[in-house]
Amino acid sequence: MNTTRPAAANEGFAIGLSALAFFLVMMSYYIIRPVRDQLGGATGSSALPLIYSAVLVGVLLATLAFSALVSRYSRQRLLGWSYGFFVVCMLAFVPLFAAQDRIGARNLGIAFYVWVSVFNLFVVSLFWSVMADLFTIVRARSVFPTIALGGAFGTIAGSQVTKDLVGLIGIPMLLVLSAVALSLALAMLLLLSARPMGTVAIQPRDEIIGGSFLEGIKQLWTRPFLRYMAILMVLGDGIGTLAYALMSDYMKLHYPDAVERVRFLSDLDKYTNILVVALQLTVTRWLMVRRGPAWALVIPAVVNVAMLLAVAALGAGPAWFTGSVPLLAVMMASSRGFAYGMTKPAVDALYTRVPRETRYKGKNFVETAIWRFGDVIVTSGVSVLAKLGMAVGGMAAIGTGVSLLAAWVAARAGHSPDLLPEQQLAPDASDQARAANA
Repeated sequence: MNTTRPAAANEGFAIGLSALAFFLVMMSYYIIRPVRDQLGGATGSSALPLIYSAVLVGVLLATLAFSALVSRYSRQRLLGWSYGFFVVCMLAFVPLFAAQDRIGARNLGIAFYVWVSVFNLFVVSLFWSVMADLFTIVRARSVFPTIALGGAFGTIAGSQVTKDLVGLIGIPMLLVLSAVALSLALAMLLLLSARPMGTVAIQPRDEIIGGSFLEGIKQLWTRPFLRYMAILMVLGDGIGTLAYALMSDYMKLHYPDAVERVRFLSDLDKYTNILVVALQLTVTRWLMVRRGPAWALVIPAVVNVAMLLAVAALGAGPAWFTGSVPLLAVMMASSRGFAYGMTKPAVDALYTRVPRETRYKGKNFVETAIWRFGDVIVTSGVSVLAKLGMAVGGMAAIGTGVSLLAAWVAARAGHSPDLLPEQQLAPDASDQARAANA
């Protein structure tokens, strides 16, 4: 019996369901993201080091708990416990926001900021760990940009939902919508994890990974690829954090009203993710298939260099080629757009070339604890430089040097010596032929 067509249909189902699940994951996050980020506009960058320090502590505790779950539970149970926990927490915030006048908007806002920051890192990192578990590197090059495209549409939908409904239904009901979207994503991921994927899957059995819950931290010192990823996380995403800190100060001066800040940030998210979609529909997939993931790591760093040079030369406000839009907002949208439209699919494709334990524990540690450690360093640096009287242009000039270094690290990361060779992960041709004619 010829099984070629059923296998192709099975693969198409897996790709489509993965893209839809990521759409819902990112929609869930982007519904509540502007609610979180408007707090930064209310306090300015001076409060961000303290907030990010609290986030770092929360992330470290969550990372240890997550690693313990990875060591003991199968992929399906890991998904259920992790995503289920965040759904319950989301719903727990609903009555708290309804009673924020008694609790205090600042105290509730800081708690929500910390929780959403942890939520974002874990739900997205775990999603891509599962994807790297299901697809080979050969398929990941072409499939991951498609799946990421689903997430990009989810971010646009989430941003638009928040902008349109925040004034009508209020923040508590937005949290309910976010929880529903995440619950639907969980159901789809559980189906993907349980369903036999044929030639798509590299781990058809839902095995317990085992090992120590501290293994993710240990691997940072033993695997060159993880070290490159950690350095690139601090350098590359540090530029996004720098832009965010500078934008917080800009919003504090120009957007004193909370609702206006939410709407401004929703628009910024929407246009950022239009750029993400444009990249994934045009350049990213072609680049990864034809040139490999390494190029997709380097180009965003080069774009950051160009934008930072523009801010250093022209300042943060509107420029002659941006109209009424602040140049700082353009830089922020460009940095995020290339990070999620090009860098992220490339990084996640490379993680298919490492062992499963690294894929879950090491990747999670880098994309949570290391990321937030970088946030603390960058926001603390911005605060110190601001107190010393350095203007936005000077900070952008420093960021230019950081981006140049990030480009060099990205080029080396794509060719790390401990990455498994692609042919080792690709299904053997003779095995495929036998399976097709079984």
